Amino acid sequence: MSDATTQAQAPATNTRTLVGRIVSDKRSKTVTVLVERRTAHELYGKIVAKSRKYHAHDEKGEYKMGDLVEIAEGRPISKTKSWVVTRLVEKARLV
Repeated sequence: MSDATTQAQAPATNTRTLVGRIVSDKRSKTVTVLVERRTAHELYGKIVAKSRKYHAHDEKGEYKMGDLVEIAEGRPISKTKSWVVTRLVEKARLV
């Protein structure tokens, strides 16, 4: 009986996660994360860099511009925001 209860409480691990750099933290509880991918061109096969910006939820406002963070897909929070910042990968370097 205890095995059935532990399996029912296991969290879902099939959510999409991405790693990107924060390019804007001006809005309250929201950061803009730039995710860059390197993919092969469909016809020529050359490796090209593709990028996309995602709006992610930052409840405490603890992540700043330049930080490398991991974001996970969740429920829609607003019109443009359905990602949540899960952890800090690397703090921004001072220039």
